[in-house]
Amino acid sequence: MSKIGFDNDKYLKLQSECIRERISQFGGKLYLEFGGKLFDDYHASRVLPGFKPDSKLQMMMQLKDEIEIVIAINAADIEKNKIRGDLGITYDTDTLRLISIFRDKGLLVGSVVLTRFAGQEAAIKFKERLESLGIRVYKHYHIEGYPSNLAKIISDEGYGINEYIETSRRLVLVTAPGPGSGKMATCLSQLYQDHKKGINAGYAKFETFPIWNLPLRHPVNIAYESATADLNDINMIDPFHLEAYGETAVNYNRDVEIFPVLNNIFEKIMGKSPYKSPTDMGVNMAGCCIIDDEAVQNAAKQEIIRRYYSALCQKKQGNATADEVYEHELLMKQATITPADRPVIEKALEKAQQTDQPAAAIELPDGTIVTGKTTDLLGASSAMLLNALKVLAGIDDDALLISRSVLEPIQHLKVDHLGNSNPRLHTDETLIALSMSAATDPTAERAMEQLGNLRGCEAHSSVILSNVDERVMKRLGINLTCEPQYQSNKLYQI
Repeated sequence: MSKIGFDNDKYLKLQSECIRERISQFGGKLYLEFGGKLFDDYHASRVLPGFKPDSKLQMMMQLKDEIEIVIAINAADIEKNKIRGDLGITYDTDTLRLISIFRDKGLLVGSVVLTRFAGQEAAIKFKERLESLGIRVYKHYHIEGYPSNLAKIISDEGYGINEYIETSRRLVLVTAPGPGSGKMATCLSQLYQDHKKGINAGYAKFETFPIWNLPLRHPVNIAYESATADLNDINMIDPFHLEAYGETAVNYNRDVEIFPVLNNIFEKIMGKSPYKSPTDMGVNMAGCCIIDDEAVQNAAKQEIIRRYYSALCQKKQGNATADEVYEHELLMKQATITPADRPVIEKALEKAQQTDQPAAAIELPDGTIVTGKTTDLLGASSAMLLNALKVLAGIDDDALLISRSVLEPIQHLKVDHLGNSNPRLHTDETLIALSMSAATDPTAERAMEQLGNLRGCEAHSSVILSNVDERVMKRLGINLTCEPQYQSNKLYQI
């Protein structure tokens, strides 16, 4: 299990201070392009043990009275019902979700901007829906020749045709439901129009990864490449930073490629560019808050292996190519790791070989590895969970946590009334059965109380789990990997 390697309190303090300094640099108003996940950044919490998934949100709360949030959404993404992969909801639905969460925290959501608007019917309907809810909506348009035609971009026919977003706070945080939503263009459009109005304002960028002051091939930065392999993001040494300061800093290819264009835009808008490199634009202090590099490296290496197994399973399911798997293999080689560096894999496969049935293994906080096998009553992942809870609660292995009198009626319901061919209990059904037993059995109650201690544990299954089991593992905070094979050879898997 990972040791704490990141000082979250220090991060909140340094990050908010850095942003305030950047606001002052530009005379009192800053458009901050805010990338990544704002309040559920589980990738960061996995590779930087000690980083809280809602750290960015907590940092925003420290600047609560200074922040106004603008949410950018690409009108074309609304039209094609683009899905946010991790949540399984459309970008327009996620925009409403973001607004609700921010408002619940007392943060000001000033408006929504529809970027690349071209009269899309679905975007118009979404605009009307937002306005009926009392949310201001602005339209920004596609600029022909963007981003190379600077003469047109920096003119009344370029940024000047966009609707000006009225803001009231000195820190305007521009975020979005996903990549490609137009956050940067929104910031630059506002910057152009503010300067035409005589308003001093600036631009900065907040991205957690890659961490600019870690080595290029540090496992944390390799893990970022692994997480964004589908976007073709590649970490690289920032050549502009090296030339300007004689110091190496890590950035990624898209920011390095676009920087000369951005630099020219800044010069045309402001008269002089405030930045000498894309790294200069960032306000990320995460690298300054690592307190145990070995712990962070180990956690990041586990993430790289997990991403590799995820790619293998996606390929098996027809959602990834052999080239994508190969890319993850290369990243593992760069990090000098193999599947053997994930102990739960070997234990799960050993158990599967011994029983000739699917099996699973989980590593507990003290390093103990517990396995689960397939039985007539339980699937392997359900058995693994119950066995893990027994160990954590100090309950004898032979103890029966759930009696047959509870299990069998559930099986009867599944098979005889709901039409399931598999009588074994999934993890959600097992936990419900355990909670029922806990109402009358103190031993089962002791086991239930240990569920929170499974968060952050590493687990592996010898087969691809059902969607139900995967969701339960995720909700419990268990970091799961699976072998890229199904339990059966059926053409249709659920």
